[in-house]
Amino acid sequence: MKRLLKGGRIIDPSQHIDKTADLLIEAGRVKAIGPNLPAEGASVFDASGLVVAPGFIDLHVHLREPGEEYKETIASGVAAAVAGGFTSVCAMPNTRPVNDNASVTRFMIEKANEARLAGLFPVGAITRASEGSELADMAEMKDAGAVAVSDDGRPVMDAQVMRHAMEYARDHGLVIVDHCQELNLSAGGVMNEGRYSTLLGLKGMHAAAEESHVARDIMLAKLTGARVHIAHVSTTASVEMVRRAKQEGAPVTCEVTPHHLALTDAAVVGFDTNTKMSPPLRSEEDRLQLIRALADGTIEAIATDHAPHHLDEKMLEYDRAPFGVIGLETALGVALTVLYHTGLAPLVRVVEALTIGPAQAFALRGGTLAVGAPADITVFDPDREWVVDPKRFRSKSRNTPFSGWRLRGAVVATLVSGRDAYNAESRAA
Repeated sequence: MKRLLKGGRIIDPSQHIDKTADLLIEAGRVKAIGPNLPAEGASVFDASGLVVAPGFIDLHVHLREPGEEYKETIASGVAAAVAGGFTSVCAMPNTRPVNDNASVTRFMIEKANEARLAGLFPVGAITRASEGSELADMAEMKDAGAVAVSDDGRPVMDAQVMRHAMEYARDHGLVIVDHCQELNLSAGGVMNEGRYSTLLGLKGMHAAAEESHVARDIMLAKLTGARVHIAHVSTTASVEMVRRAKQEGAPVTCEVTPHHLALTDAAVVGFDTNTKMSPPLRSEEDRLQLIRALADGTIEAIATDHAPHHLDEKMLEYDRAPFGVIGLETALGVALTVLYHTGLAPLVRVVEALTIGPAQAFALRGGTLAVGAPADITVFDPDREWVVDPKRFRSKSRNTPFSGWRLRGAVVATLVSGRDAYNAESRAA
């Protein structure tokens, strides 16, 4: 089957392409990019006025299956992903049971394949049951399809264990995904430690809890040569340490979430538990520094840290409610509203942070519209305004801090291997 995306603004940072052209798909792959491509035998999609980009890649999602399907299933998670323009997602291992072995890894991939929507790349656990002591069998998980390892919200506290984990991951070509949080420093904290935590009477998590862990694991990355990816970076000092490490040639990458780009700890006023996440929302100074670091390329990727929770759980008191918010279906709108439409980052840079940036960080296939590549494509309208209504989400959960926000920028269609995985409207010629 042939498909022709006609007259769109094609933005592909992997090839330094930003031009109005046609894109031809044949047998599920990119066949050609150019002006006035022949439409004979092809179904035509009118992309005029729209951006045609490589399919977005999310390095950090929680899909809850197996074990907590009442929050999200893999099927509902990948449906939310394609509605947000993501053709590939990397699923964290904090399932029940933990993804610390090949059988769980394979199960997750099989469930995603059954859904036939976004591709799923599992992230295995660093340690058995993510308990921080005995290393999981990384080689077994990689053979089953894992692309990285992480203990995520249960970060490895023992530096010697982390050193061995980095050496093991390095030898097996896996990335260490690092939730940087010194648990002894952050114990009991529910928001950023600062003016607002004092005003609200909530126990804070000082930035040092993140920064001390970032410093330790950058040092271990230099020592071992392992590829280390700092998850959801949130403070000025963390960004500066990553910037220096890159300048020194250390194999370190990092990501930032849309909610850390858009919100600060001032949002906690009112005690909305949809502002409770880990790492917490930080200060306005931190937010601006994150934006600058994304704009200049220090931060490679925008990742959602999509963390579904049931309404009953988020309805608890702020101290007792779980950490985490969803983000797959709002990521593009938030990123464009906060970055592009404010003039703080060019559109090409935003697309880069959603495509080739994450692909290169984890050495994943995708993130490109190169001829011969799978036709994983996101088509979006950078100017379309819409109001966030969680009731319309494809995710099973509704715990978003952006409910009621007016965003500018919306996904129109998501193609996976050239077929429609999501289409907001029919634009067939």
